[in-house]
Amino acid sequence: MLDLMPSLGSWRPAISGQRCAVATIVGTGGSVPRPAGTSMMISEHGEILGSLSGGCVEGAVVEAALEALRDGGPRLESFGYSDADAFAVGLTCGGELEVHIQPLTGGMPEFSGVVDAEQPAAIIRRLDTGGGVVMVNDPVRFRAMESPELAHLVGDHPATVFAAAAQIEPLLQGGRAGLVRLAPPAGCIDGWVTTERLEAPPREEEEPQPITLFVESRLPAARMVIFGANDFGAALLPAGKLLGYDVTVCDARPAFAGQSRFSGADSVVTDWPHRYLQAETAAGRIDSRTVICVLTHDPKFDIPLLETALHLNVAYVGAMGSRRSHRQRVDALLDAGTPTEALEQLHSPIGLDLGAVTPAEVAVSITAEIIAERGAGTRRPTLEAPGFPSLKDSTGPIHAAPPAPTTPTQEDSWT
Repeated sequence: MLDLMPSLGSWRPAISGQRCAVATIVGTGGSVPRPAGTSMMISEHGEILGSLSGGCVEGAVVEAALEALRDGGPRLESFGYSDADAFAVGLTCGGELEVHIQPLTGGMPEFSGVVDAEQPAAIIRRLDTGGGVVMVNDPVRFRAMESPELAHLVGDHPATVFAAAAQIEPLLQGGRAGLVRLAPPAGCIDGWVTTERLEAPPREEEEPQPITLFVESRLPAARMVIFGANDFGAALLPAGKLLGYDVTVCDARPAFAGQSRFSGADSVVTDWPHRYLQAETAAGRIDSRTVICVLTHDPKFDIPLLETALHLNVAYVGAMGSRRSHRQRVDALLDAGTPTEALEQLHSPIGLDLGAVTPAEVAVSITAEIIAERGAGTRRPTLEAPGFPSLKDSTGPIHAAPPAPTTPTQEDSWT
């Protein structure tokens, strides 16, 4: 839904107050054209804003949306490719989509605010009942347990809010979209808390239904900070940009940092590396998605920089050097008081063992290691299959399914 909100202020059906339905991709499998969180708005007269798949399922989604507007009920539609009928509505790329369709019969007050497409934002929607929306302006600093709007959305029960927080905050702070399913606490019917004056227990057919939320979060591009304006830094810069990072190159030597080959960076800084990292951290510009690559290969820069970096909650810290340099670096950091457990997050020597030699090849090995860390949990080395195998030597789906959302019970929520 976040992708549509900047356009709602100028979309004629929204301005004129027409009844509309919003269709959102809430689940995907295999190869699909658009990610979870992509939405399409359909007016009561069939006008469309946005796209879910580039055309292959839009017609069926419009029909389902119009039907939802007629009967006033939300629905979940699934689309996939059928070998038995090549002309059936589906995805010829072989993927699967789950699309939630929600009629907005009372207009669009929840979505009336125009969201700047360049600014951080998030939206939490309830799918299992008649709706409900919580808008979040600062996803990284949002604290679910402190939000009265979220508490009301899930039924004002502390245990449920606690369970929701455990799943919602990682999605918000990671700039991701996903479903959150929660087991309703005891004493609920259809997800809403009942009073203690209930005279008889709910009938079996009224068994409480899981609470289902859909979270969308948009954050600025994650940062890659490259320390070292040298051949390896020049090769890693475009590789980092290709992965979507906001890339900074920092070097204390003006003659190195000022070279034209670094002009493609989002920012080039001339400063002592550790001083710059400390200043950026204090300013709140370093977060859990930040990637730090130490390519200076000089102890007078590396040691104070790594002392700072290894105390931060960041996604990746890597340092270039031989194994001998690594041992000397570890000894120096231990002597400086760096805890042994902090050293465990240091990737040194930097990069995956791909046999890389040239700066360009080393850049590939570094970005490969960053991707492997970023996707930790879906493809991890094991004793039976050490390292990261070639796709030709592996089996199963190429795109591993994300872990299924947990459904903590009321008792689990307080552990």
